Amino acid sequence: MRVALVHDWLINMGGAERVLEELARLYPEAPIYVGVVQRDNLSPLLRQRTMIPSFVQHWPRATRWYNRYLPLLAYAVEQWDLSSFDVVISSSAAVAKGVLTRAEAFHLAYVHTPMRYAWDLYPAYRDQEAHGVTRRIMGPVFHFLRLWDRLSADRADQLVANSTTVAARIRKHYRRDAVVVPPPVDVDGFRVQYAPGRHYLVLSRLVRYKRFDLAVAAANRLQVPLVVAGDGPERKALERLAGPTVQFLGRVDEATRVRLIEEAVALIFPGEEDFGIVPVEVQAAGRPVIAYERGGVRDTVVDQETGLLFSEQSVDAVVDAIVRSRAMVWDPDRIRQNSERFRPEFFAQAISRLVEQGVATRRDGLANP
Repeated sequence: MRVALVHDWLINMGGAERVLEELARLYPEAPIYVGVVQRDNLSPLLRQRTMIPSFVQHWPRATRWYNRYLPLLAYAVEQWDLSSFDVVISSSAAVAKGVLTRAEAFHLAYVHTPMRYAWDLYPAYRDQEAHGVTRRIMGPVFHFLRLWDRLSADRADQLVANSTTVAARIRKHYRRDAVVVPPPVDVDGFRVQYAPGRHYLVLSRLVRYKRFDLAVAAANRLQVPLVVAGDGPERKALERLAGPTVQFLGRVDEATRVRLIEEAVALIFPGEEDFGIVPVEVQAAGRPVIAYERGGVRDTVVDQETGLLFSEQSVDAVVDAIVRSRAMVWDPDRIRQNSERFRPEFFAQAISRLVEQGVATRRDGLANP
């Protein structure tokens, strides 16, 4: 059985790339087709794999401007010849699910989310992120992308969502059902901590929709130590907002990342994420999560057992949740136990089972048309 893996782009190692990494372990002979790749920023496992980039790889500044090339990438993924593969597994938050496969092949599309900047977050991106010419052409370009995105979702034989929230978006935008398989999380990379934590923690790329301004403002008001690890376009604005108890570390290496998680009082997670691997990692260290009650945390955090969920994106709500969390007695072993549900082996077993079932169904359908 010949398997191919397909991914939108490989620029840095994030949650979607960790999923691809686990798929690469599961199918060690599978080549990886990718829109654009920056090998130097990838994990050792992915760096050594066979990569087939699209023609966009050779366009000017492709590894920086890949988002600007999105309409071209939608066209580019259709140009690969995947006719020699029996199984195609796409890992997609944008265009990868749009690949063309032969009629006999089984295509499983792991959907991290429908393109949020084209669907539910489109007004915010247009009004807050886009400027000048980009904003003027955004309307017709994204009209085309929405049409393509909806049609391309029909090309996969099986859609898989990373959370119940994403499954609901798939039903809304694609009018299809999806099986939920949570991403793999390396919970064994963290040790359960019983000593009091040193700081509250933000650990993420710093972009506007994640609402880390609420975490900084809450830390200012309560005068509690907050460590912000990560970089992004919102860093300067957050630094201007921050008081003396807030420390910015920028991007950190893996050892520092693990230490910050293990030494945290709690993670503050005020945005809506599709899934959110960091909250699971924090629970693997026996630390609670203080999070906005939307998105993937509904699947990963047990309210008042492994964290506290607040229902409003406001400074008052974050402050109230921090105050309430300080009055609670947390059980590190119970918190760790919750994270065990997301072990990589469970992800591998679920994907393998879906592929086996899908291949058998395709075979039976061809034998009995």
